[in-house]
Amino acid sequence: MSPLPELNLNLGMTNNPGSPFYGGKGEEGVVVRTDSGLKKHTITLIISDQEAGSISLKLGEKEIEVPTYKLTVTDDKTEETEAYQVTRDTLSFVKSKTKKSFLSFFGFKRFDKTSFLYDTIAFEPQVENIEKFDISRHRKLTHELLTYELERDGQKVMLYAGDINEFAKPEHINQYFVVVDKDGGKSFIGDILYREKFLKLTPKVELHLIKRKKVPKNFEYDDKGNIKKVMYI
Repeated sequence: MSPLPELNLNLGMTNNPGSPFYGGKGEEGVVVRTDSGLKKHTITLIISDQEAGSISLKLGEKEIEVPTYKLTVTDDKTEETEAYQVTRDTLSFVKSKTKKSFLSFFGFKRFDKTSFLYDTIAFEPQVENIEKFDISRHRKLTHELLTYELERDGQKVMLYAGDINEFAKPEHINQYFVVVDKDGGKSFIGDILYREKFLKLTPKVELHLIKRKKVPKNFEYDDKGNIKKVMYI
C-alpha cells in the first residue's frame, strides 16, 4: 500500500465568538488551515565542476582512466546532503600511435611506446554557468540499476547508477554521466529510494549541471589505460 500524500497543514488559534472553532468563555479554539494543493518536494542532483578523482571504465575492449567530479544529492524537506562522484566525459577512440625506441632497429619491440587518443564530447551548460533539467519523467529502475534520461537540442543524455563494469552506452544515447560510489551504485540508488519514500508523493527530480572552466577535448592514454595528456577546448 502506497504511503498517504502529505498535506501541508497549518495550525492557528481564534477567539472570535462568530467562528465555529470558538471555544467559549474567551478561550481560543484550534483552526486547521490547508494549502490549496498537496505539497510536492524536489530531489536535487548537483554535478559540480570540482574534480574528485578517477575511475577505470571499460570502453570497447580497453579499460581507461576517466576523471570524476563531485556529485551532491539533497532534497528540500530533509535538507540532508550526500556526496558521490560522477563522470562528465563521453569518450570515443580515435587512433593509436607507436613511438619506437632505438632498440626497435634491432628487433626489440617491447621497448616501443604505444599511446591511444580518445575524443570527448562535452555536455555543458549553454548560456549560464549552471543549467537545470527536470529528469523526473524519464526514469528506469531495476534491482541494481537506476537511470535518468534528458534531452536538449536533439542530444540525448543518460545518468547511470549501477555496476560500472556492466555499463554499456545505449545506441540512442549520445552522452552519459556515470555515478560512482563505494558499492557499485547501490549507495546512490538506496539514497534516492529513501528520499522518495520519505517524501511520500513522487518527488520532482532536478539535475543541476555546473559549467567547467576547462573543458577537455582529447585524452591521450598509455598502453595501460592511464592518462598521459589532456587537451582542452
